Amino acid sequence: MQEQMNRDRIIIRTSIIGILANVFLASFKAVIGLTAHSIAIVMDAVNNISDAASSVITIVGTKLAGKEPDKKHPFGYGRIEYLSAMVISLLVLYAGVTALVESVKKIIHPNVPDYSAASLIIVAVAVVVKIVLGRYVKHVGEKVNSDSLVNSGEDATLDSVISASTILAAIIYLVFDLSLEAWLGAIIALVIIKSGVEMLGETISKILGERVDIELARDIKATINSYPEISGAYDLVIHNYGPDSYSGSVHVEVSDTFSADELDQLIRRVTEDVYLKHNVILTAIGVYSLNTKDPEAASIRTRVAKLVTSDPNVLQMHGFYVDKAEKKMRFDMVISFDADDRKKVYMEVCENVKKEFPDYELQVAMDTDFSESS
Repeated sequence: MQEQMNRDRIIIRTSIIGILANVFLASFKAVIGLTAHSIAIVMDAVNNISDAASSVITIVGTKLAGKEPDKKHPFGYGRIEYLSAMVISLLVLYAGVTALVESVKKIIHPNVPDYSAASLIIVAVAVVVKIVLGRYVKHVGEKVNSDSLVNSGEDATLDSVISASTILAAIIYLVFDLSLEAWLGAIIALVIIKSGVEMLGETISKILGERVDIELARDIKATINSYPEISGAYDLVIHNYGPDSYSGSVHVEVSDTFSADELDQLIRRVTEDVYLKHNVILTAIGVYSLNTKDPEAASIRTRVAKLVTSDPNVLQMHGFYVDKAEKKMRFDMVISFDADDRKKVYMEVCENVKKEFPDYELQVAMDTDFSESS
């Protein structure tokens, strides 16, 4: 809880710095742009205002995301941070479209800019400020895992390039008496639009639900497999409910001689261990029983595994158990998303196993590799 509060304070403090810096820059650029009749500088000022609005949205989103879980939202409000990041992306996109429209108007009906040495110096200072601000905000965003801050930092870095380009256009005009203002404004607008689309795509992808980080999945499985009573950890599914907020489930393979009491103790230890080491709440741990009473079962397992994994689209077989008395065999197989037809692969593999063991009733589950770490 204390760690989350510290994270929120860092995000809010960084956002306030961003607001003050952007309002300050926007004010100066607006005055300079209007005085010099420079559409590029005016559009740059508008972009700074959108950055300040982005920081406000980041603060609001962080506050709302920090609300305690309740009856309606038992997993908390962490995903609001993704929504705030999406709003920021839309603001950037809107600023880009607006800038493009204004630039096209100026291309059709151009104005002659009137630069002064003071205005160029102020814009140059703004470039330096934006570079420093962009790097700082993005660094903090990556440190505290805040997409909103990362997006704001990237946008600020982009702004420094935009401001630098307005200086270049001014120099070209002063030296060659050639005004590229409107065309530069259009190019800037297209760059802003591209940035907004990319930010929006990344945020929507996270809202839809992405595959868990491979390293995190491997570390969790390594922790579970470190228990001598567990023969394997499979079917790890991790759900993300906001930055650094995870819950999930997993299957473990244990001896078929375990009692309910022993299983209960083991599962509780594993759940606590995974939470303390990886900050992931395992809401469910399923159990696969491993044949230990029948020595022939290991031989049958090896033969079945060879048949199943002979298909290159089958990534793994697990949860195997054979009951010779009842003539039943059960196992799960993980089929790759790269397969043209996953169901067809499943049916063909089952047919091959059935041919090899015609007397057995098969109970085969087609698994999905959610963590890509099998």
